[in-house]
Amino acid sequence: MARKSYRVTFPGGNGYQLAGIVDRPDPNQQGFNEDHTPTVVFSHCFTCNKDLKAIVRISRALSEHGIAVLRYDMTGLGGSDGDFAKTNFTTNQADLSAAIRFAKSELGRVTSLMGHSFGGAVSLAHAGQALDTEGIKAVITLAAPSDTKHLADLLSRRDPEIEQVGRGSVTIGGISWQIEKQMLADFRAQNLPSMIPAIKAATLLFHSPHDETVNFDHALRIMGLIQNAPGVPHFTSLIALKNSDHLLTKTPEDLQFVADTAAAFLHRYARQC
Repeated sequence: MARKSYRVTFPGGNGYQLAGIVDRPDPNQQGFNEDHTPTVVFSHCFTCNKDLKAIVRISRALSEHGIAVLRYDMTGLGGSDGDFAKTNFTTNQADLSAAIRFAKSELGRVTSLMGHSFGGAVSLAHAGQALDTEGIKAVITLAAPSDTKHLADLLSRRDPEIEQVGRGSVTIGGISWQIEKQMLADFRAQNLPSMIPAIKAATLLFHSPHDETVNFDHALRIMGLIQNAPGVPHFTSLIALKNSDHLLTKTPEDLQFVADTAAAFLHRYARQC
């Protein structure tokens, strides 16, 4: 299916303008049916942005499968305004909510969330707190953690001055990032494991058993939290990506596999009607 992509900006959840890109099926092509188009908001990983190779390729491939996607930069990252050091998990959730509102006005009702790594955690948290009337039917995560506290501990180990002095720096992906103590405090204050069991949407988890950044045990824990939640059982699937890495760059064919599988999942569970 032909793809149409274009840049957008919209008000974020923290008073800053956020940058995004819409990848969608071309509405002018023959056979396009907007009522049957799943709409996805795609959240990136910690210190990443919407232009990460995996996010770009998966988003574009989904649009060619007839799925509309908004990928966006959170506050202080990529093309978005704001100071990254001032952000945290709470501000990330506010930005996701703002992205959903914008996508609804631009593309129609948002039926699904997708997130890579920490963006997956944000997506799970939103889905766990979403009202039934919001209409989130599916959640897909790539290498998502089951809690936020582990990241606070990791950052603190890399530079103890973050908590001792109140501000420090860590190098991620060859870039030095300023981190403030408030960020770590917010990560530790979150209780993602209590939000996950409340997810009612169909959930698909992709994770590599060889992930050295977010251990595979996190995926098993997320799946267990959803499957063992009281009440009506909810649909959850876990796909192990053999020989893959955290950023899905080690095995290029993984990106197409993820996109194809996610597209089938979304057309099954997350159509507009």
